[in-house]
Amino acid sequence: MSATAPASVWDSLVGQSRPVEALRGAATGHGMSHAWLFTGPPGSGRSNAAVAFAAALQCDQAGCGSCHSCRTVLAGSHADVSVIRTEKLSIGVDEVRDLVRRAALAPVGQRWQVLVVEDADRLTDQACNALLKAIEEPTERTVWMLCAPTVEDVLPTIRSRCRLVTLSTPAAADVADFLARRDQVSPALASYAARASQGHIGRARALARDEGARERRREVVGIPATLTTLGRCMSAATRLAEVTKDEADVITGELDAREKADLDASYGVVERGRRPREYSPALSALEKGQKTRAKRRHLDVVDRALMDLVSVYRDAIAVATGAPGELVNEEVRGDVEQVVRTSTPELNLRRIDAIFTAREQMLEFNVPVALALESMMVELQVPSQQGSSR
Repeated sequence: MSATAPASVWDSLVGQSRPVEALRGAATGHGMSHAWLFTGPPGSGRSNAAVAFAAALQCDQAGCGSCHSCRTVLAGSHADVSVIRTEKLSIGVDEVRDLVRRAALAPVGQRWQVLVVEDADRLTDQACNALLKAIEEPTERTVWMLCAPTVEDVLPTIRSRCRLVTLSTPAAADVADFLARRDQVSPALASYAARASQGHIGRARALARDEGARERRREVVGIPATLTTLGRCMSAATRLAEVTKDEADVITGELDAREKADLDASYGVVERGRRPREYSPALSALEKGQKTRAKRRHLDVVDRALMDLVSVYRDAIAVATGAPGELVNEEVRGDVEQVVRTSTPELNLRRIDAIFTAREQMLEFNVPVALALESMMVELQVPSQQGSSR
């Protein structure tokens, strides 16, 4: 399916009218600051908002979406807009120092030098210190834009020097309208993707475009109704670990191969058929970085699956308590009702807590994915017929 080009740089910011209004004003000179902090839950579009604002600052019409400046910023090729993003678990001091050096340069054009740091919550302590000094002593016509889930994820000394832009999770209706308008998705599929993504724009677009993504999600949301024995719990944990690992490997495998080919070409390994002395340490560094990136990607895919599991138990609570509104997983209402029949709202709240505990174990305490999932699935097991809760 084809996508429609945005009428302005703000069109991709779904359900964010107040932040857009503030950013439009700043782009025209009202309330401008040299440092900005964009916060919001995953999928709310905080990075998109920063890039859109960067385009608006380079545009003579504050973000028309069609001029050369807007198009190059959105494409990631504008000379005066630098975006640092990482596939690793953290952003190191060397990467930030490179940005700081860039920040000291005058912009090539007549407007701003813009530096966007995605995942600012992943900055190491040393990287934060290097960034703080640059923000404390801003260069004329340089603008810093940091993105993080919450203000608490950024050092107080840094966030106190930034103007805050808070984004929220867009409503399902807004996401569905965006998919239908921007990507020409059918109303039924747009509605499904909007609900299933729980307001995550990137996830919604993936579900709308990719049948494989929809099938993988269907498999995950079908898990709760199957956890009737310890053996099935262990099998579900193993299956989820394997499926998410395979999906992550597909995502990273092509990129790894391209990077390896580029490294070989840069050292003349292919043409000359031999490896210079400097090649081995460069290859070792590349493989180390790729291993770290693969681990993070696997955790990201597992994390998405965990949020899909949470949505099933939230739906079960909604059904059990008679809460109004459409279910996130309306398409598998039968499975949700089966969970309701074998549980209580209190039990499902404990199950949600168990899922977030597993998430914390993997993301914060480096517990192996398989082990964390096994422990979690046991906590999710359907109670025996002798009782409806543990």
